[in-house]
Amino acid sequence: MVNSSIIPTFLVSWVQLIVPQPCFDKFFIDFDFLDGPCLKIAISKCLGFAIIAGSCIVKVPQVVKILGARSGEGINLYSITCEIIAISSTWAYGYALKFPFSAYGEAVFLAFQTALIAMLVLFYNGNTPVAIIYVTVYAFSMIYLLSPMAPMPLLSMLQAANSLIIAISKIIQAAANYRNSSTGQLSAVTVTMLFLGALARIFTSIQETGDFLVICSYVVSSLFNGIILFQILYYWKVKPKQKKQ
Repeated sequence: MVNSSIIPTFLVSWVQLIVPQPCFDKFFIDFDFLDGPCLKIAISKCLGFAIIAGSCIVKVPQVVKILGARSGEGINLYSITCEIIAISSTWAYGYALKFPFSAYGEAVFLAFQTALIAMLVLFYNGNTPVAIIYVTVYAFSMIYLLSPMAPMPLLSMLQAANSLIIAISKIIQAAANYRNSSTGQLSAVTVTMLFLGALARIFTSIQETGDFLVICSYVVSSLFNGIILFQILYYWKVKPKQKKQ
């Protein structure tokens, strides 16, 4: 059946990453491009891989902004740490349950970039030894969570706590922004991409995993990323409060 499709044989396996069976046959053999369930699957796969592609660079503007200013001012380390925990939980949970990579893959790239941001914040605060310890502890933690030694109840518990951890992370950052009347070195590009990516992930998670814990975490993430984005826009031209002498 596959060989009689309009897709060249050498491209079939690649196309099936986005249009898996039996939808591949419906689209490219039966030419039924209006099949509702298959359209949802194809759209979800395209969105998923687009999010993963975007995640490879989503925090690069934030990293560049920190490096350019040689400062992590306005970026709360506790907030970043909570974010790393939430991202890493999604990565380990999706990997353990063998979800399609398109359903959780961005967590892999976001984890590395967020850990780098935490390291830079510590480094520019003059805490180089702490920065090295921070990254080392995180690396060994992920090695354990991605290994067969990590019990599924632990991974489920971490994923269940994701919504709360995300909320705490964003509330800490939002409170710091409000207190400073500024968003400091937060990148508008990064926060906008995170907000849009979380919105899209609600749809792809419903379609590809149907997992309530995963869906709920992205709903919460969308809400609080939206709040941070609003603050960035609101404080765009507001100078930080002058520090007391």
